[in-house]
Order: sequence, then structure tokens, then C-alpha cells
Amino acid sequence: MWEPDIRFRKGERFVFEIGEQVVCGNKGVCTVENISTLDIGGVDKQRKYYILKPRYQAGSTVYVPVDAAEGSMRRVLSREEADRLIDAIPQLPLIDIANDKLSEQTYKEHMKENCCEEWVRVIKTIYQRREKRLQAGRKVTAVDARYIHLAQENLYGELAVALNLDREDVEAYIRGEIRARS
Repeated sequence: MWEPDIRFRKGERFVFEIGEQVVCGNKGVCTVENISTLDIGGVDKQRKYYILKPRYQAGSTVYVPVDAAEGSMRRVLSREEADRLIDAIPQLPLIDIANDKLSEQTYKEHMKENCCEEWVRVIKTIYQRREKRLQAGRKVTAVDARYIHLAQENLYGELAVALNLDREDVEAYIRGEIRARS
């Protein structure tokens, strides 16, 4: 089973540096632009924040308290970790969705992990569900469409940075690598 480098495990405390590429929750890959206090009304003037610029959301800024960054921020995968993840994709299990009415809740739980492995599992699960629905002459659900898009945006954005690719080229790269390795 694929495992990220130990420095990315939950519970580890990190200090991120200005200029570093990080993954921040549902904002995807961000650059740490600054580490500073904020001069905004109603905000503790002594509390330090990571000021982040999302790579794929132009004009957006994210503020994450330094003392609360654990669990919501992590470093981008290294190239070696990205390669190991791609190697592991065929073996990663699908997500068990016992009840279609709980699919959105299940996807949310996996997306909240802020983890490439879980994003892959969401994509694989929805892809298989979509194929079954289409074969049965049914449409793809709006929930499945929304979450596969979100998982792909997160995964492909991070892998693009780790592998030094354009985000639009990541899916084809993954498919080619899996074909070449099998």
C-alpha cells in the first residue's frame, strides 16, 4: 500500500516557509506568500497567519492561523511520492457506499482527509458508478459529477506541481504511466 513520506503524516507539526508550496483544504495547491498578523477588525492582532495564494484560483487569498494549520495544511507531495502514488492507483480500493442516499456524506468525509490517496479512491469509485449507471441507461448523479470534479481538481493540481506538468496533462500522464507499468 502507498504511504506518504513520514513528514506528511497527521499529527506532525510543521512550520511552513514563505515561498513554499502547500496544499490547503479545498483551496488546493497554494504558495505561502507571507506569515504575519492581520490588521482586520475583530481579529486578534497578536495571532499569526499563513497568507496563502491559491495556484489555481486567481485573485484569491487564504488566511490560515499558524496555530491552527495542522490538519488543514500540508506540503505538496515530492516527485518520488507522486510516482509511488501512481504505482499504487490500481491497487487502491474503491469506497464502499452501502446506501446511495449517503454518497455525498461519504465523499465529503474522504475529501476532508486532504489526501491524494483518498482523492484517487473518490475518483475511482465515482468512475465505476458512472460506468454502471451509463450502461443501465441512467444519468450520472449531480453529487457524483460534483465530487469527481472536486477530487480531480485537487489531485491533478497537486500532481501537476509534484511532477512539473500542466494540470491539464496530468490525467493523460497517469493513464500512460499505469499502462506502461502494468
